[in-house]
Amino acid sequence: MTSLLGHDAQADMLIAAARGGRMHHGWIFAGPRGVGKGSFARALALRLLADAAGPLIGGEGLSVPENHPIRRLIEATAHPDYAELAPLEKETGTARNISVDQVRGLQRLIQSAPSLSNRRVVVIDSADDLERGAANALLKTLEEPPADMLFLLVSHAPGRLLPTIRSRCRTLRFDPLDAATMRAVLKASDERLSPQEIDELVRAGEGSPGQALRFAGLNLSEIEQTLTSLAMQGDPGNRQRLALAKALALKSAKPRYEAFLERAPAFIAQAARTRHGPALGQALDHWEKARHLAGGAVILSLDPAAVVFELSGHVAALAPKGA
Repeated sequence: MTSLLGHDAQADMLIAAARGGRMHHGWIFAGPRGVGKGSFARALALRLLADAAGPLIGGEGLSVPENHPIRRLIEATAHPDYAELAPLEKETGTARNISVDQVRGLQRLIQSAPSLSNRRVVVIDSADDLERGAANALLKTLEEPPADMLFLLVSHAPGRLLPTIRSRCRTLRFDPLDAATMRAVLKASDERLSPQEIDELVRAGEGSPGQALRFAGLNLSEIEQTLTSLAMQGDPGNRQRLALAKALALKSAKPRYEAFLERAPAFIAQAARTRHGPALGQALDHWEKARHLAGGAVILSLDPAAVVFELSGHVAALAPKGA
């Protein structure tokens, strides 16, 4: 577990509630994907279990000393009062869902008394991945939770959770990080990133370090420069669009192609925020078409060159008339 950057208000509120004996038994940490909700949930669990074992840890935020025994137990997956549910890793990749058997596996923790303190914590990252049966099994525990049990549910789309789960939990919102915090997170995550690359990743990440780091090492600046040029000058002769399509259609360029599928619609959305009236309507129309095309490109095995060419056309349509 690394130190956590950002979301200080949420950390202060929850620590104060825990120390004041006012901690609700179930929380939904809601917000965009990649803003650090899962890392926050695990850091909070560590801090609460460390405080419960005593003595209380001083300082602000959720930091716990590297040599703290509770930290070592959790990092070794050996803490008897802590459990974490996530899709399992398999030989063929990561499972799509959290199974009902995983939720039922919590019964040992639920039915036994706490071992190291008066608190037990379960982190579910993410609750969106719960199978229907798993969600129903979790609901039974949320309806009658043990007094010392705390559930932290990470959710990127809380509206999709069972209404009965939402009604038994309190929701805490996590917003995208500001640019300064994004820079700090990216620098701490990879010291090899240059200041220029960090600036590019901050723009592409839109407040989400997780999203930004997926673009690291993909020479995103070249894609961003081409998108900016298309949006400002258009591409009457299709020269830039053809060159970009040719470059991203190579098998070796697959990671950059997939990054482009995300960035092109997001780039149009960013441009739309600065527009009004008919120009806004035009930008939103191109964003919707670009989002639909990019969303189905990989699933439908569409030709990468054709997809890049068409998506680039939606970006070029943002250029002023006569450009």
